[in-house]
Amino acid sequence: MSNFNFLMFYAALAGFRLLVSANRIGCEDEFSKTVHDRLLTGLDGAIHATRHIMDLQRELLTADDPEGTLSCQLQGEEEILARRTIVLLDELEIDYDTDEYRVNGGEWHNTLSADCNGIEIRYPTTVPLSDGELGPLAAIIRDITRETGIAISVARVVYD
Repeated sequence: MSNFNFLMFYAALAGFRLLVSANRIGCEDEFSKTVHDRLLTGLDGAIHATRHIMDLQRELLTADDPEGTLSCQLQGEEEILARRTIVLLDELEIDYDTDEYRVNGGEWHNTLSADCNGIEIRYPTTVPLSDGELGPLAAIIRDITRETGIAISVARVVYD
């Protein structure tokens, strides 16, 4: 990302933040407001990270960095931003080595069950919300992902 224009990226994020804020005004139910608020929080985090990267770039241009500390920090911040995902509903983590899962950073749960028929392993799954459930926010989310590359997860955990 070193040749990446973070100022343009920042402007895109700020524009999307404004669009989501304006779209939130028309929300009539608590679910829509919550999803909009979480997206705003995620965009705020990405904007903050982008500003921090621009500060590091500016500092690197004006300061002496013989040990490469600033360069290393800048590279790490760029990599973190490149892997950023904004989670709007449920986040499912699965540890296949221990056959455990957790939802939204909560307690780990074991997926093994045994009975007279043998051992069964059941993991929950995630189901993405439809465009109908998201309303006008669906198009905004697609635009954010397409133009910024930031992944946005809008899925519910389902237990079979």
